Amino acid sequence: MRVFLAGATGVIGRILVPELIAAGHQVTGLVRRAAHVDVLKAQGAEAVQADVYDAAALTAAVIAAQPDVVMHQLTDLGRGDFAANSTIRKTGTRNLVDAALAAGARRVIAQSIAWAYEAGDSPAVERTPLDLGASMPRLGSVEGVATLEEIVAEVPEWVVLRYGTLYGPGTWYSKGGLMDDKVGAGELVPNSDVSSFVQVEDAAAAAVQALGWPSGPVNIVDDEPTAAAEWIPAFARSVGAPEPAPVDTGRTPWARGADNHYARNRLHWTPQYPTWREGFLS
Repeated sequence: MRVFLAGATGVIGRILVPELIAAGHQVTGLVRRAAHVDVLKAQGAEAVQADVYDAAALTAAVIAAQPDVVMHQLTDLGRGDFAANSTIRKTGTRNLVDAALAAGARRVIAQSIAWAYEAGDSPAVERTPLDLGASMPRLGSVEGVATLEEIVAEVPEWVVLRYGTLYGPGTWYSKGGLMDDKVGAGELVPNSDVSSFVQVEDAAAAAVQALGWPSGPVNIVDDEPTAAAEWIPAFARSVGAPEPAPVDTGRTPWARGADNHYARNRLHWTPQYPTWREGFLS
């Protein structure tokens, strides 16, 4: 297939580009900086420089690439600015999907998250409603996700990858990453809140497989939703930080994790790292 990848030099994109090429696909990567053009070309991809907020330039770039599939792996979290990330989910997605439709692309695959679900007592499944009754600031993030997913569903074929918390090389959850600093400073609280993780290589592999998946949202998470009281001390050990003591603050109702049964058993996605326990040590 001809694949247009927005976010080609991001934490998932840098893994995804060579995997797509190895699978026989032709890749055109969207970059904002001229320095990244040579990076993509060295990987065997084509590169186009444009800003996702410049709708006209983006549309021209996508039309020129003539893709069968547009992949949306864009985020704006370099500064930890969640408002900026919601903006790219809303405005950036609008521009990218409009460009995909103008170019005649039949499929869009987009990155979403697996912790925007409403409150519950068990890990969320894909049919669980999003938490649009949340209060701010969480509501801002959930609305960004909901808008992204609604826009993507305008395309004839679409897959929304609801990723768990990403960890591994280049992510916040790695040696030298943002959460390494936070756990070292005692800013991560080992409480009863439940999270679902996914190793970044497994996240990229799911995007490649999604080229052939039926339309709909898919939880891309590992097999073991886990309370922070268990995973934070393990993460601290993995980065060589002091191990914080658990704190009983009760569970935040929406912090429930997500279920990967559909991806594993119906779509045959098999994570290389079935749980964060193995992945944190890799």
